[in-house]
Amino acid sequence: MQHPLKIAVLISGNGSNLQAIIDYQQQHPDVYQIGLVISNKADAFGLQRAQKAGIPTRVINHQDYPDRVSFDRAMQHEIDAQGVQLVVLAGFMRILSAEFTEHYLGRMLNIHPSLLPKYPGLNTHQQAIDNGDAEHGLSVHFVTAELDGGPLILQARVTISPEDDAASLQHKVHQQEHLAYPLVVRWFAEDKLQLKNGQTWFEGQPLNKPLQLEERST
Repeated sequence: MQHPLKIAVLISGNGSNLQAIIDYQQQHPDVYQIGLVISNKADAFGLQRAQKAGIPTRVINHQDYPDRVSFDRAMQHEIDAQGVQLVVLAGFMRILSAEFTEHYLGRMLNIHPSLLPKYPGLNTHQQAIDNGDAEHGLSVHFVTAELDGGPLILQARVTISPEDDAASLQHKVHQQEHLAYPLVVRWFAEDKLQLKNGQTWFEGQPLNKPLQLEERST
């Protein structure tokens, strides 16, 4: 695999996970390089984060396209023109077409703020509180056509305190996200991570359950 690994990051908003990936890149420039940041929203703050770091950006507004497939094809054209080897979804708030997910199968990651398969979709922090869960967390997974349903790679857990609300719980999860996501990108860059026959493989072995961040800090 080419080193440093060339990645594209797709965002829709603030880009705090993008910032964590940028910070890690600056500390480990030989591991991966962000070649492109794409946002479907021109006012996404993450674009400013990328520009400040000297990373090329593109705005591809989904509203400019008649349907999901044509929007995804426009993104695919930009990504492939840059020779990108890994696509990283970081708060990208669009459901992707099966065609797009198939094109990047095994080469696209997502981070989701819950312990999947619990709570796919939105409002995960409030759902965890409303259901009286003792813990919450995040999942990093390979992307497939099933929303938040691809094979799991890594999870991190946080304790839900009685005083937590959705905002405080989100903050706890974000802190773990910013550790977890650059780590998984690094594993992919180092050829430790593959998707084979619908299953995650790590260091040459199939994963029967996701890795846990507290056990895999390096």
